[in-house]
Amino acid sequence: MQAWVDGHSADSLALHNRGLAYGDGLFETIAVIAGRPSLLEYHLDRLALGCQRLAIEADHALIRDELCRYAALLGNGVLKLILTRGDSQRGYAAAAGAIPRRILQGNPAPAYPIEHAEQGVRLFACRTRLAEQPLLAGLKHLNRLEQVLARAEWQGAEYAEGLMLDVSGRVIEGVYSNLFLVRNNALLTADLSRCGVAGVMRAALLEAAAGEGVAVSVTDLSMADLEQADEVFVCNSVYGIWPVRSFASLNWSPGPLTRKLQAIARTLLDA
Repeated sequence: MQAWVDGHSADSLALHNRGLAYGDGLFETIAVIAGRPSLLEYHLDRLALGCQRLAIEADHALIRDELCRYAALLGNGVLKLILTRGDSQRGYAAAAGAIPRRILQGNPAPAYPIEHAEQGVRLFACRTRLAEQPLLAGLKHLNRLEQVLARAEWQGAEYAEGLMLDVSGRVIEGVYSNLFLVRNNALLTADLSRCGVAGVMRAALLEAAAGEGVAVSVTDLSMADLEQADEVFVCNSVYGIWPVRSFASLNWSPGPLTRKLQAIARTLLDA
């Protein structure tokens, strides 16, 4: 499907756009089902937080309208929104009055093996560590070089995801997913106040689990926590939940809480 730039069909962008020059912007990757953008409110909330943090003055009503119109045309697939600070002169300083640029791209939904969801996946132990930067922590900003380096560490289909730690050795997330542990029927996920991406499926699952009466903890996670987990799964806003069946010498089976949340994730994506 033809991309849109600022609401119009386009296939190019100015070379002096700050998103290209400095990664100065944000993005959202949104599942589209039957013409509707899934988890839209969560995506828009995270985008608004990112704009506030980066001081990008975007027209959020306009963005919502364009997302919905583009999704209706796409039908089914994955919609990517890129929001940059705009065009500027050379140098880090942004030009006064720079107008944010909105880019929408549509692609077919990825054809992940059904075994990922049914039987679980293996995690690769990434050597690339996440740097700590509280100002950017949690945001879906355009600079994803850490993830690019981590994803380049393995090839082939043996591993569906990689596990990333921060520079202090804390367990943070997958390369393109968030990580959850289940221990004693409680749900644990990493504190993302120093680094990592606060996924919208992560946010929706935390809310849903609490509503189901499940004890939830957002905290620092160590390798010892991973070793003591009864169940492990990864999630994102496109595929929902994949149970984790192995990491290094550790092995798990998809457990009851993982399966329960997996069903909730499917409902959230279809809503």
